[in-house]
Amino acid sequence: MSTAQTTTSHDDIRKWAEARDGNPAAVRTDRPGGILRIDFGEPEENLQQISWEEFFRIFDENRLAFLHQDKTEDGGTSRFNKFVDRT
Repeated sequence: MSTAQTTTSHDDIRKWAEARDGNPAAVRTDRPGGILRIDFGEPEENLQQISWEEFFRIFDENRLAFLHQDKTEDGGTSRFNKFVDRT
């Protein structure tokens, strides 16, 4: 069984995303900053790429944590991730 880990480390999040060719992005909404996502280059018209600086500003302002999985059950590289509340 593969497990997920949670982190708030900016360095760890960026390394995880970049190792999977992911880029910081946001779904623009009526909420300030939008909803954070990691964009893996698959077309999603509502995603807007943003800088890592803006990404982590929104991440910290909303007191988020990054839930992610490193490997799939069969040992492959996982891209599973989710933003959750820090509490």
